[in-house]
Amino acid sequence: MIKTGLLGGSFNPAHQAHRQISVGAAEALGLDETWWLVSPGNPLKDAASMAPLRVRFASAEAAAANLPVKVTAIERELGTRYTVDTIEALVRDFPERSFVWLMGADNLSQFHLWRDWERIAGLVPIAVVSRPGYDDAAHQAPAMGRLRGSVRPASEARQWTEWRPPALVLLQLPPDPTSATGIRAADPDWHQKFSKSFNLEALRDHLTRKPI
Repeated sequence: MIKTGLLGGSFNPAHQAHRQISVGAAEALGLDETWWLVSPGNPLKDAASMAPLRVRFASAEAAAANLPVKVTAIERELGTRYTVDTIEALVRDFPERSFVWLMGADNLSQFHLWRDWERIAGLVPIAVVSRPGYDDAAHQAPAMGRLRGSVRPASEARQWTEWRPPALVLLQLPPDPTSATGIRAADPDWHQKFSKSFNLEALRDHLTRKPI
């Protein structure tokens, strides 16, 4: 089985913290590779502040350079809008892979707002990476209250393929305060450089090989 981490998000834009989560989680979990799932749209975020998919995809490809990461817009191919549907489709369509969902503590703090979040926890193990300013909220979050009994020791993280979901592991990595919100505030025109350089052919999904 190919041990594969799934890091979903808007990547609006992608940044250093995404790299840190991917590198740190790959080491802690013994991953073969990580997929960045660039979402066509996030139901919990304001669509007006969201750059076009092709721009966010391009920023993710730039941020993932030289990492064992595949940037994909596979949700566009699958026609899925919610994470639970995406994970169900990936588990079905890629039986040769073992998947683990990666998220920052900032996402765990609002995980209870995700559609069918308990179903997500029952599909694949979840690795939560610490994020500056969010760890306390994550530990007090409603989802954490429900999943606390499913937390596995970080010292056993490399055994995640043997865990039966729900299974949650908390990974402590060196703090990186970078955020997409901060980048957009500092540079409202960040998307322009990606708009000019983007090759539409790159958005053809290399995992499914389906035309867009």
